[in-house]
Amino acid sequence: MQIQNHLMTEIEHVFSPNFNSRPNEDDISLIVIHNISLPPKQFTGDYITQLFCNQLAPDKHPFFKQIHQLTVSAHLLIRRESHIIQYVPFNKRAWHAGQSNYQGRDNCNDFSIGIELEGADTIAYTEQQYLKLTKVIQLLIKTYPNLSKNRITGHSDIAPQRKTDPGQSFSWSLLFQLLDEKAC
Repeated sequence: MQIQNHLMTEIEHVFSPNFNSRPNEDDISLIVIHNISLPPKQFTGDYITQLFCNQLAPDKHPFFKQIHQLTVSAHLLIRRESHIIQYVPFNKRAWHAGQSNYQGRDNCNDFSIGIELEGADTIAYTEQQYLKLTKVIQLLIKTYPNLSKNRITGHSDIAPQRKTDPGQSFSWSLLFQLLDEKAC
C-alpha cells in the first residue's frame, strides 16, 4: 500500500459526496478512531457505504429511519476481515467528527483523518483490524509530516458529551504496542 494523490493504493475506493475542502490542506495533524456498524452490532452488508453515500433506505431496518438523512463520511473504513474502503481523499475534509475539540482546537474535521472500524463499543475488534489499522497509521505518518503516534485519538475523546466510540472494547494498549513494534 502507498498513498498517491491523497488516495491509498491497493484498496477499494467508493467516493462519498459528504466532504469539502479543508481550510488548510497542509494541516493534517490528527487521526481520529471511530466505530460503526449498521444495523447496530451487525457486521454484514453495504449499509455503511450506503450511509456515507446518502443512499441508505429507511425501510431496510427500523434504526435506519433515525439516520438515513445524515450527511456523514469518513476517510477510511476498516471492515472486520480487514478490507479497507476509502471514501474521501486525505487532503479533503470528511464529515466524521462533528462538533469536536482536540487540545483546545475546535472543528477536528478541519485537520484530522477519520478512520472507522467496523465494530461496536462492547464487541472486541478483530486481530486483522488492529494489524491493518497499524499499517494504515504507519503509512499516514510517513506521508503527512504533522502526524505522529502521539496524534491519535478516539471520537469519544474529542466529543465526550456526544460520542463513546471506539468504545471500551478498543485496546489502545494493543494499538500502541503494535505501532512500537513496527517503529513508527
